[in-house]
Amino acid sequence: MHKNFMFFLLLFVNFITAQENVTGTITDEHNLPVIGASVTWKDTTIGVTTDENGTFSLPYSKENHLLVISYVGYETQTLEIHEPKAVKINIKPSKTLGEVVVQTKRNSLQKSYVKTANVVTMSSKELLKAACCNLSESFETNPSIDVNFSDAISGSKQIKMLGLTSPYILIAEENIPSVRGASQAYGLSFTPGTWVESIQVTKGAGSVVNGYESISGQINTELIKPANDIPFFLNAYGSTDSRYELNTHFNKKISDKWSSSLFLHGNARVAKNDMNNDGFLDNPLGKQINVLNRWQYSDAEKGWVSFINLRYMRDEKQTGQVDFDPDRDKFTNNYWGSEINTDKVDLSTKIGYVFPDMPYQSIGFQNSFNYHKQESYFGFNQYNIQQNSFYSNLIFNSIISNTLNKFSTGLNFTSDDYNEYVFVGSGMDVSRRDNSIGAFFEYTYDNTDNFSLVAGARYDIHNRLGAFFTPRLHLRYNPWEKAVFRASAGRGKRSANIFAENQQLFATSRAFNILNTGGKIYGLDPEIAWNYGVSFMQGFSLFGRTAEVSVDFYRTDFENQAVVDLYASPQQVLFYNLDGKSYANSLQLEFNYEFFKHLNLRTAYKYYDIQTDYLSGAKERPLQAKHRVFANLAFETHIKEKGQQWKFDFTYNWMGAQRLPNTADNALLRDRLPDYSPSFSVMNAQITRTFSSTFEVYVGGENIGNYKQKKAILGAENPFGPSFDSSIIYAPVFGQMYYAGLRFKIK
Repeated sequence: MHKNFMFFLLLFVNFITAQENVTGTITDEHNLPVIGASVTWKDTTIGVTTDENGTFSLPYSKENHLLVISYVGYETQTLEIHEPKAVKINIKPSKTLGEVVVQTKRNSLQKSYVKTANVVTMSSKELLKAACCNLSESFETNPSIDVNFSDAISGSKQIKMLGLTSPYILIAEENIPSVRGASQAYGLSFTPGTWVESIQVTKGAGSVVNGYESISGQINTELIKPANDIPFFLNAYGSTDSRYELNTHFNKKISDKWSSSLFLHGNARVAKNDMNNDGFLDNPLGKQINVLNRWQYSDAEKGWVSFINLRYMRDEKQTGQVDFDPDRDKFTNNYWGSEINTDKVDLSTKIGYVFPDMPYQSIGFQNSFNYHKQESYFGFNQYNIQQNSFYSNLIFNSIISNTLNKFSTGLNFTSDDYNEYVFVGSGMDVSRRDNSIGAFFEYTYDNTDNFSLVAGARYDIHNRLGAFFTPRLHLRYNPWEKAVFRASAGRGKRSANIFAENQQLFATSRAFNILNTGGKIYGLDPEIAWNYGVSFMQGFSLFGRTAEVSVDFYRTDFENQAVVDLYASPQQVLFYNLDGKSYANSLQLEFNYEFFKHLNLRTAYKYYDIQTDYLSGAKERPLQAKHRVFANLAFETHIKEKGQQWKFDFTYNWMGAQRLPNTADNALLRDRLPDYSPSFSVMNAQITRTFSSTFEVYVGGENIGNYKQKKAILGAENPFGPSFDSSIIYAPVFGQMYYAGLRFKIK
């Protein structure tokens, strides 16, 4: 039945298609789409730039017949066009323009004036600005994402967008949801930074094509493609907190259509550190082995492209008191300790077909199977979870009448089988199976000039969430040159995996109490929220140099929320359905300026107003600063003839006071904290020396000012007592950390 539907849909689209425009796709020497190429009618101002798929659409008139295609670093081409039609153009690198010029034209962090959604794209060059060892550490220089430590035990970092934690962000890898369910706490640390080609950060409601769970935003990671990777890459890293990493990439072009990459990653922390002298490790001992094999098939002439990914990962962490020995002390009160061991196996496939005579029309089919098993204990508390997931998404893209009107439609299916066991004082088996099937339709209008909109909706049927409708809308308007106004609104719905998402609370003496109201998810109802946002960006010239200012305001309103209440008592955590209001307001002001060539300043101020109605009344969300200030200064010297270059990068973060959970009822005065944390600053810096196009070394430091939270672990003197809590973390624990590394390539 589905095949018949697709057949008749194709007939219908082809029937109503009226070729009033010249449309086409521009690809480079690797047959990859070229984004941002200029397409204009010769001797006119009528023109457009290619989108993220390398496609364009330009109104045709009899007066115009010479089409000019240009892109920095590539030869300009001119085509004779005598009728409206679809074309495919393959551009070639310029023989007179060096590689250096191409690199300097592309910013490492890009904000678009023509995309409908509010998207920031981070290239691999941006990820090299810091000690980017994994995905959770790759946002240190991006003002749109806040990075915090989740606790004083695991060493893991937590990201927030618009003031909301990562479970409210749809995190995908090549548009397949990746960090979800069992992987919420540590999943971002399972993707090495050197594997990443680019990251797209979308503020507000995401696309309905990728699911219904996105509430505050969407992060999509694109991995390095085998078709245009280099034969060999090596990255070695070591730091003063005894962390060592090794990354190697092997790439081979099997034939003119097949390419394969093998990514190998290993890291280990081998020495114990207790810089604040509280008797606990500041960072866990551990090791990780991570292997990814990617295959890519490309046949541009026939319109086929496909990917096959197979990954295995083993991650081991040991933490707790410095003198803890798991062979001797596990599940005893000799010393408090914890182990977190995770195994992951992922298999994913993507198949895409672009109709050769209709480059605006395509079909894509994504499939992914994930196995995630975590076995862990925190003192006497235990948490074991195994998740087997299958995800499938069928997408059809085409146009209505002309390429000004595009649409995407399709079906997707998700199945999650959770085998979950929790022991906090007593054991709970909370295993379950979640299944959902949904259909979506997304319409895009773009007049190729100053206005575009994306309106989408999906309808899903879920065995626990029920049947529900998800609408989303994005608007863009360019009122004048180098100015863009955007607005968005959308609804999101999700299951709150209260144990997987709050694992830092296992490393406390708190009792877990769920106020069961008969819901189908741990006795709770699903979370539902609306997100609304507006933004404005203006580019201009200041003292003869380029500058940019932007303002973003977003609000998230929860219809229902799985409230995590740390205010009721320091001896317990309550989980219950929202009864009242819960909202998050986020305001960001950003100013970027190029002082002179190769010296760039990026600054931002962020204000958050986040409140929830708890059982004890309306209160600020704990561990969230109302005020944050960000600044990044980057400088590069001119590249010399042999590729020699210096790069300097400095990042400053100031964090205002944060509301802290209730500790007033703790018996000992030393285990009580004030209502608010002090404000503090963190500074990071890195220097990179490039000796050639194939070899470079780098050194850097994090938390150079050596700021440390004074009381990181409550009850550290008696970890089996009633006041023990390692989850109230608002600042760094370790202090200064310095690192060095090298990168070597064979091209």
